Amino acid sequence: MRAVYVSCQQQALRDLDRAFQNFFAGRASFPRPRRRSVDDTFRFPGREVATRRLNANWSAVRLPKIGWVKYRDSHPMRGVVKNVTVSLDVLGWHVAFTCEVAHEATAPSAEVVGIDRGVATTLALSTGATITMPASLEQIEFAKRRTQRVVARRKRGSNRRRRAQARVARLQARQARIRRDFHHRAALDIARRYGVAVLEDLNTRGITASARGTVAEPGRNVRQKAGLNRVILNAGWHQFATILTYKMEERGGQVVSVPARFTSQTCAACGVVDARSRESQARFVCIDCGHTDHADTNAAINIRRRWNTPLLDVEGLHQQPVEVSTGRVLTISENPRPSGRGRC
Repeated sequence: MRAVYVSCQQQALRDLDRAFQNFFAGRASFPRPRRRSVDDTFRFPGREVATRRLNANWSAVRLPKIGWVKYRDSHPMRGVVKNVTVSLDVLGWHVAFTCEVAHEATAPSAEVVGIDRGVATTLALSTGATITMPASLEQIEFAKRRTQRVVARRKRGSNRRRRAQARVARLQARQARIRRDFHHRAALDIARRYGVAVLEDLNTRGITASARGTVAEPGRNVRQKAGLNRVILNAGWHQFATILTYKMEERGGQVVSVPARFTSQTCAACGVVDARSRESQARFVCIDCGHTDHADTNAAINIRRRWNTPLLDVEGLHQQPVEVSTGRVLTISENPRPSGRGRC
């Protein structure tokens, strides 16, 4: 223990104390023991650390009991350094500076945007714009699966298996870095242009639950559900919402959540709710009024409208969308379109 700087040990005790406080308050589960190669980090108080600029791309930081360490400087230092965290992952060592910056939020924009988080289209805005994950993620996913097959052929406990596992971990870390960079860029662009961002209130953990079931009652379409779960988790819906929230608050805006029920089945033009209108993953054609749009864009418009009012404007009347009756078979020829107002 003498070889470790005393402030790092104090910071670890503070983290442990905070973990127990969260557990007793019901905000988190019981603290888990520290494991090797998991959360390998240590933290220094900012007042005990010094930095200096070496050139345009490199700087150096002086860490107590370690000395000067050169690092790649990716962002200019602003504000007062409160603490410095050194971490280790499969891609190497990293240093992160937490700084206190005096910031005055500007007046937020009056524009409101609805955002639909999807699978084929990662983000669809109510304005009609769509944002998709970089194609490099699919390329890395292909290489990762190929490397995982190599791991399965290696003998357990062998050095060759450990090296193959390390290659898989590096590919996963690259994926996480690309995904996080995409979320930061997309969230920053939205936060700069809009004052309110409306998202669906999604339970990602419940949506991505396994369909395997039990021995007595096995699940259905287990492989298909596993593939869908993988795609949803790869999109990082919850991570994007977290990043967008703090970027909007930093600029005086806000992120609000609305119920997600029937947003993808509701027509944005007339308000009719029917699952048959969703012809495919990307195409929405209303069976009642014939309105055609991208399915995710149509859902984003419904999400946008649910923020300011729970009712939809249906041909001049504020009326809640109703689900098409399924009690009997009804065709358009049997029930001609009425000419009165307030049709739903």
